[in-house]
Amino acid sequence: MTSQRISQGFLITTAVAAAALMLTACGSGQAQPQGSSAPGTDSASPAPTSAAPSASQSPSSSAPSTSAGPLLCKAATLSAATDATGGGAAGSVYMTLTLTNTGTAPCVLKGFPGVSLAADANGDPIGAPAKRDESTPVADVLLAPGQGGKAVLRYTHAENYTDCTLTPAAGYRIYPPEDTASLFLAQPTQACSNAAIELLTIGAFQPA
Repeated sequence: MTSQRISQGFLITTAVAAAALMLTACGSGQAQPQGSSAPGTDSASPAPTSAAPSASQSPSSSAPSTSAGPLLCKAATLSAATDATGGGAAGSVYMTLTLTNTGTAPCVLKGFPGVSLAADANGDPIGAPAKRDESTPVADVLLAPGQGGKAVLRYTHAENYTDCTLTPAAGYRIYPPEDTASLFLAQPTQACSNAAIELLTIGAFQPA
């Protein structure tokens, strides 16, 4: 009887010890704090955003302003004249073609005029237009009101060409540089209707 009580007491003591041992093991672990982030990340950092450029960063759409100078001379404010004092050589006549500013404001002649022989003031050109003589450099020729610019015009006599189809011309049609309007200078002469024959040569404008 005594041995049975001892045995039962030993079993109870063993169970109590085992339970205490389990509680100790559970209590030794540390609880993981909530809301912790994974290594290498920062949950408090805000997500990156892209900002639109401000108005001060945008390039200006306006072009830099420049002061306007005198405009190109136009046929409406010019008069034309020729002076044949340059003489002639080998069947050619050299003339000084002068365009004079008849307007009230300064203007600029720059480059070569267009020159052709014409049947009349309103007629079409006859033959080939004047070929450019580029031996004289192009210059800006500023014309005050009443001033003129000059260019050398050479006319080769049409009779010098055996294959020329002679056609009477009433004078010269003259286009100022970069102008679609023209002047007519009455000066009767002979022209060639053959477009392959170049009777005229014109130089660039120079100060008179």
